[in-house]
Amino acid sequence: MNIHEYQAKQLLRQYGVAVPSGEACKTVAEARASAEKLFAAGHKLIVIKSQIHAGGRGKGTFTHGFQGGVKLAKTLEDAVNFAENMLGKTLVTKQTGPDGRVVQTILVAAAEKIKREFYLAVLLDRANSRPLLMASTEGGMDIEEVAEKHPDKILKEWVDPAVGIQPFQARKIAAGLGLKGDVFNAAVKLILGVYKTWWECDASMVEINPLAIVETPDGKESITCVDAKIGLDDNALYRHKDILEMRDLAEESPLEIEASKFALNYIKLDGSIACLVNGAGLAMSTMDIIQHYGGMPANFLDVGGGASKDQVSAAFKIILSDPNVKAIFVNIFGGIMDCNVIATGIVEAVRETGLKLPLVVRLEGNNVAAGKATLASSGLTIISGDTMADAALKVVKSVQA
Repeated sequence: MNIHEYQAKQLLRQYGVAVPSGEACKTVAEARASAEKLFAAGHKLIVIKSQIHAGGRGKGTFTHGFQGGVKLAKTLEDAVNFAENMLGKTLVTKQTGPDGRVVQTILVAAAEKIKREFYLAVLLDRANSRPLLMASTEGGMDIEEVAEKHPDKILKEWVDPAVGIQPFQARKIAAGLGLKGDVFNAAVKLILGVYKTWWECDASMVEINPLAIVETPDGKESITCVDAKIGLDDNALYRHKDILEMRDLAEESPLEIEASKFALNYIKLDGSIACLVNGAGLAMSTMDIIQHYGGMPANFLDVGGGASKDQVSAAFKIILSDPNVKAIFVNIFGGIMDCNVIATGIVEAVRETGLKLPLVVRLEGNNVAAGKATLASSGLTIISGDTMADAALKVVKSVQA
């Protein structure tokens, strides 16, 4: 689950991490009041940031022509003008697609003078099965670009999950960033807090980009998280009801929301061949082989290892809610899964929905003979695929025809 920047900063603040002063605002009146407080506190510059689940906000364009979803304001009038041009308006960025996202909330925060920028993140290194702290002096840039062009500028520190992060590891990162004096000590505290946020919130990733040394209104230097992104592990959300309440359904696809009600892993794509598969790896392979034969997948849909007839039926209804779908490819390998349960669910779903689109089914594995017999005796027009390649070729040809 993804959350907004202002929500990520709320979580970080709970664990003692320094973030700029600011408030989330849903109306222009709230934005005005928040800006007034910041200017009154001595801040000479504030930032107005659109809150959507997409990157590239600063370079984005609103559909009414206003440029930029992140703006710096030197006066109250500027802040109010920016709020008026963002709230309730549709922002298009490189990650939203052409339809964009409606900005329901903005973050109004202090924008101190930035003196140096860094990158900091905590994630799980699956190769080593350990938490990984990553940092770089190249803040404000895409970390992928830094890794490609300047791999020597990425600091890495692995944490033993049995004992947790140790203070010397935070000091090692701070020293590697070239920090000294009071800023060094503040950075050590911040790094420990960022790791604790990752661990305690069951996050999949906490990314601070940029982490910055800034000049405060009194002329001193401090280190703070100028921007923050947190991704959370869906499987652990039952332990975090407060975080689950941060979920913004307006930022999610309606079909993906419906799929989550049935514990289905669904992601809408732009193609015309719908996929219904068990297992994430097989789902990825299925999308690859569809493209290999010249088709385009309309979705990623993993029904899991033990799907029921009701889940299969729900999956069909979700698939058919996408007007771009021209054919359906069911690709099931039964390990734990009983192929006959899937076959029964397919037959019921086809009859219930009155499916008219081409349907190609490939079953293999546990109880496959019974599954194929169920499909054959149904009297429905179902195209059988003997192998994964055979089924993929047939579904692509059905769309082309």
